Amino acid sequence: MRLCTVLPSVALDLSPSLSLKVASLAMDSLCRGVFAGNSRELSIRSCFPSLFQAEQTHRSVLLGLLLGAGRGPQPDSALIRRARAERWSQWSLRGGLETLPQALNTHLTSRGVRVLRGQPVCGLSLQAEGRWKVSLGDSSLEADHVISAVPASVLSGLLPAQAAPLARALSAIHAVSVAVVNLQYRGARLPVQGFGHLVPSSEDPGVLGIVYDSVAFPEQDGSPPGLRVTVMLGGSWLHTLEARGSVLPQELFRQQAQQAAATQLGLKEPPTHCLVHLHKNCIPQYTLGHWQKLEAATQFLASRRLPLTLAGASYEGVAVNDCIESGRQAAARVLGSEPNG
Repeated sequence: MRLCTVLPSVALDLSPSLSLKVASLAMDSLCRGVFAGNSRELSIRSCFPSLFQAEQTHRSVLLGLLLGAGRGPQPDSALIRRARAERWSQWSLRGGLETLPQALNTHLTSRGVRVLRGQPVCGLSLQAEGRWKVSLGDSSLEADHVISAVPASVLSGLLPAQAAPLARALSAIHAVSVAVVNLQYRGARLPVQGFGHLVPSSEDPGVLGIVYDSVAFPEQDGSPPGLRVTVMLGGSWLHTLEARGSVLPQELFRQQAQQAAATQLGLKEPPTHCLVHLHKNCIPQYTLGHWQKLEAATQFLASRRLPLTLAGASYEGVAVNDCIESGRQAAARVLGSEPNG
């Protein structure tokens, strides 16, 4: 298992047969659930740094975690302290997560920030005075500093020739696609309770997992109320379809999701509502050597003193919380309240 080359003694506490089961079931499912990726290709050091630090400190993941290894400095705020005190395991917003960017837009525009929509960036070029020229198709603007939150592979295609080494490092950070299918069942009940479950690739190469939305946030069930679940599809099954250049109709994803809900949760009746979204190249893959790519990018930016800061899911965490913290740190560095790095 290539995953263990980054964490060579992860199996020291386990018998060979048990360690194989942990790898093929637990780690495989975890990597699919978080990254929609292949555990044999992903880096423990970059994907799950707390596990890596625990093993490096105590030569045992379990012992290291029990002794508190891998717990680096944590961000702090009133909301974070409340979440810890109330033991939040997950969170949402009453109007859905889309209300977060909507609120940010309202907050920023009310303070004079100009938000440009429908104007994709076509390229970045450095001016003689060290400022950026940002090309927007038919127009352009100049900036003293750029914070890029677009995928690393997208940014690599926008950079000028002077930043070719940086572009090469970023272009190696690829992403995978995920189909998200929301299903609602009237009058149905789940046979289990909890956040949801993950599915190992050996059991189903296409279904990554199912989230039990109604258990976590029953207040969002709507009217008339109904049981809500979200089925995540991806993995090698979806990758193979994309590689063939196949047309991916929504009906295919709907059928796969309904079948998974029926066989894994006993939801045999057709759903009353179904929403299907295919998110192309949405989850970056932190493959072996990912930390070296980040180190090369950081060193290049520092050595050339480029007014460019990297943020977003491509670098140090793909979850919503990670992306929020990445944006906070990027803004703080630009404003000078934290050192560059």
